[in-house]
Amino acid sequence: MPPKPALVIVETAFLASATAIIFLINFYFPLPFVRLLYPLPTVIVYLRWGARSAWVAVIVTSLLLTILMGPTRSLQYLVPHGLQGILLGYLWRRGVSWFLSVPICTMLGALGTAFQLVLISVLLAENVWLYSIIQASGFLNWLLPQLGILDQPDLMAIQALAIAGIIGSNFLYLLLVHIGAWLLFDRLQMAIPAPPQWLETLLQ
Repeated sequence: MPPKPALVIVETAFLASATAIIFLINFYFPLPFVRLLYPLPTVIVYLRWGARSAWVAVIVTSLLLTILMGPTRSLQYLVPHGLQGILLGYLWRRGVSWFLSVPICTMLGALGTAFQLVLISVLLAENVWLYSIIQASGFLNWLLPQLGILDQPDLMAIQALAIAGIIGSNFLYLLLVHIGAWLLFDRLQMAIPAPPQWLETLLQ
């Protein structure tokens, strides 16, 4: 039986609005782990109604956030969280294992972080990345002698560690999103690929 167009429209609009509200509330009143919910309403739309409805949900959420918070915050939602919702829905609907979906979405998240750094740099007319690296270098120049280490930190090494930290934090975030979605969607009777056996054993 084909889905009723009215039901698709109403559910898509509701989940898009829910995403915008979650993003808005967590921006002004940050709560632990709420960021894990950002991509999930879009994933639900994708799993239930397909790619077209999921793209509509992301566009509607972005438009709502543009009205409520301005275009900058809307872009910060769209890249990476909106795109991650689309990608997760695409991968999970095709039964892609966690061994692929977590790394793929991690790279999208890392690219999203780079996009946000560029966006903030353009808005502030200052290289935020270089400023952060210089500040970190100055801190290490003070800290290392206190620890009895006389070597001066190399700027390229600091940048490499910063990039590794960005990728690592996105990996942890996507792993938690996968775990949260697996636990939540199981209760909603929406099947997604199961975690690796060792992780599933830990979660049960």
